[in-house]
Amino acid sequence: MGSFPGVGIAKVPCYEPANLSITIYARENTVVKVIASGIRKGNVVEHEDGKLYVVLKAESMHPGKGTPTTTIDMRRISDGVKTVIRYKTTDPLERAFVETVTHTYLYQDGDNYVFMNPTSYEQINVPADMLGDSAPFLAEGMECQLALFNDAPISVEIPQRVTLEITETEPAIKNQTASSSFKPAVLSNGVRTMVPPHIVSGTRIVVDTSDGSYVERAKD
Repeated sequence: MGSFPGVGIAKVPCYEPANLSITIYARENTVVKVIASGIRKGNVVEHEDGKLYVVLKAESMHPGKGTPTTTIDMRRISDGVKTVIRYKTTDPLERAFVETVTHTYLYQDGDNYVFMNPTSYEQINVPADMLGDSAPFLAEGMECQLALFNDAPISVEIPQRVTLEITETEPAIKNQTASSSFKPAVLSNGVRTMVPPHIVSGTRIVVDTSDGSYVERAKD
């Protein structure tokens, strides 16, 4: 396992409660040793090749028999190459802290999406592949959380829920209820979803941005 020259291991407690962003200044290149089962999505780790990777997914398995393992999907920061590595849950890894900063989405520029730091007014380009399926849910002025490592973006978190209008769906059928089977619909951002049978075109609904699923009818 490589290490950062001249940098000691920071004696920092490693708390990882769900949905809590830990803000550390990445330019200090602080790293801390953790076990594989403690790795979470969005973490930056140093792999055995000495390169830095951002974690896309981490899943631990605890079989009744055999050795518990943690499978980590990672993307190399330097060139975007993805890899999947399986570790024992107790294998040590070096995790680098990143800085999580609120940015405002401005506009799309070719294959990049432009965000602005509302405090410094500095703009930053985020490649489309980093946003993935979240890109269609971006809206001008939306506040998002950008994870930065050495001032470079490594991941983007958009709001969990957004309100969009149904532009196309089948007409409501008399006597159908909300408990009936869902029907296909198209949202104003072009994303296809499934909605209850009583929802008609022009209705504004709340959507889960993680999978584009229907949450509820908008109250506005």
